[in-house]
Amino acid sequence: MANQDNTPIAPSGAVEPVEVTNRDKGLILTMLIVMIVLAGLAVFGFLVIKPAPDVIQGQGDATEIRISGKMPGRVAELYVEEGQPVKAGDTLVRIHSSLVDAQLDQAQAMEDVAKATDRKVDAGTRSQIIAGARDLWTQAQAAAGITRKTYERMQNLFEKGVVSAQKRDEAKAAYDAAVAGEAAAKSQYDLAKAGAQAEDKQAAASMVKAASGQVKGVKAILEDQYLVAPCDGEVIVVYPNVSELVATGAPIMTIQKNDHWAVFNVRETSLKNIRNGSTIKVRIPALDKTVDMKVFYIKDLGTYANWQATKATGDYDARTFQIKARPEKPVDGFRPGMSAILEE
Repeated sequence: MANQDNTPIAPSGAVEPVEVTNRDKGLILTMLIVMIVLAGLAVFGFLVIKPAPDVIQGQGDATEIRISGKMPGRVAELYVEEGQPVKAGDTLVRIHSSLVDAQLDQAQAMEDVAKATDRKVDAGTRSQIIAGARDLWTQAQAAAGITRKTYERMQNLFEKGVVSAQKRDEAKAAYDAAVAGEAAAKSQYDLAKAGAQAEDKQAAASMVKAASGQVKGVKAILEDQYLVAPCDGEVIVVYPNVSELVATGAPIMTIQKNDHWAVFNVRETSLKNIRNGSTIKVRIPALDKTVDMKVFYIKDLGTYANWQATKATGDYDARTFQIKARPEKPVDGFRPGMSAILEE
């Protein structure tokens, strides 16, 4: 069956064959080649390329020493400032305390009295000695009365929030010292009245020792009015300013020693080649250099720092250890806080 132009007509329901051009064939071939190349690259990468090793990053650290003293008082002078290097023995600060100065004067006066009384006891008791002892006791009583009133006023003002606890404590210390002085003076007066017996002489000698010990105690406190650097290092923090009050044992400043090291937190699976005393290579990015460091500290951080494994994989929990390593040679420019990379 044919059309009028003699073109054959396909039977009803038949599908005409699709003619594949050369262009289609080239496109298919190109796609096949690309797929083969990609598959080859994937296999090559799987077989050749290894995953990058884990980077263990730590940081620089150093020993910090807080400078403090046993003398309460006011900061009179600061001889250093933050960021300044210091040497062992350098004077750092001077603290002034009028209360401690007064205690020293009082202690020295009591020592003089005790020594004089001891000499008089040895020479025998005279009426002048008894009168002098009585006068000293009277003076001590007056001093105790004045300091007691001062302390009571300070206590009332402290309870009202007008004065600080430091002022109240200073008044209390002065009152206690005056009471002790009164007791010592009364003892000397009683001794003078009783006469110089063997026991009296022994008591007088003991009073001299007690007074001398009190003087030494106050002088020991005064030794801390000048605080010095205990080591070479750098002043990193200064806490009080000049004229501020500081209490006994309060930190004045912090000195960072020149003993820099690097600290890392390492999973136990990476510890096979790290031992106490072994040498490791550490890269310091800020200085763009790699240095040898000797391990001097290894300690686990406890269960709170464990790495938890996925039990379905058959792996196990790994503990985390902290290691510290010190450069075998001084590293110029290496400071606490700088990043440090442990190279495996």
